[in-house]
Order: sequence, then structure tokens, then C-alpha cells
Amino acid sequence: MFDIGWTEILVIATIAIVVVGPKDLPRMLRAFGKTMGQVRRMSNEFRRQFDDALREAERSAGLEETRKDLQSIAKANPLKDMQDDLNKTMASADKPEPKPAEKTEPTKKTEPTAVEAPAPKPDTDKRLHEAEPLKAGATSKQGSSAA
Repeated sequence: MFDIGWTEILVIATIAIVVVGPKDLPRMLRAFGKTMGQVRRMSNEFRRQFDDALREAERSAGLEETRKDLQSIAKANPLKDMQDDLNKTMASADKPEPKPAEKTEPTKKTEPTAVEAPAPKPDTDKRLHEAEPLKAGATSKQGSSAA
């Protein structure tokens, strides 16, 4: 800081011994050391307070930026946009699709005869029935090929 070398310290010590005297020199150095300690403590306390004030200012600036970011996000409200899109999609899915106009000719209703049997309903749960194990003594609906 002051860039004092050993030669300068030797000159200062010689002058101090001559001016103060060898008898009062230890008391003077002790007082000088205490004063320097107090100066260091005050400078450290000042630095600490300054750093704390700087950190507090940074926090408040960071809070302000965060608050502004949150307000801009709240204005945009992406969840509301997603909800609106989902509601539109659900509304369009609920509406029946328009069917093209078909020309239908009046059909003659006939009653089934003894020869004609109604068409069997397709088995939608065919996989479920095939996966069921057969009970003892029971046969498969499709006609068991295993005997």
C-alpha cells in the first residue's frame, strides 16, 4: 500500500529512538498498535456495512426484475391460452360432423322367412373371449377344434 521497504523502516526507527527516546518508545509503539487496530476495525466495519448495503440493493433490484417478469408472465397467461385452445377443441369435437345429403329410396320392408336368419352381431370382445380359459366340460363359443 505505502510500499515501505526495510531501509525506510530502519530510518523511521532511528528517528523515533532519537526523538521519543528509548525509554518511552515501547509505550509509543503499543499506543500506535492499538490505534492501528482501531483503524482496521473501523475500516472493516465500514466495508462490511457498504457490502451489506450493496447486497441489499442488488436483492431489491433482483426482486424488481423478478416482479416485472412475473407480471409479464401473468399478462401472457399461457395456461389460460392452453385452456381456451382445449375448450375450443372439445367444443368442435362435441359438434356432430355434417353428413352429406343422401338420396334414399324407399325400401320395402320384408319379414324374414324361416330360411333367412338375422345376421349375427359381430363379437367386439372377441379377444377377451379367446383369452378366457375353458371350464371343465364346457365348449368354446366358436366350436372347439381341440378335443
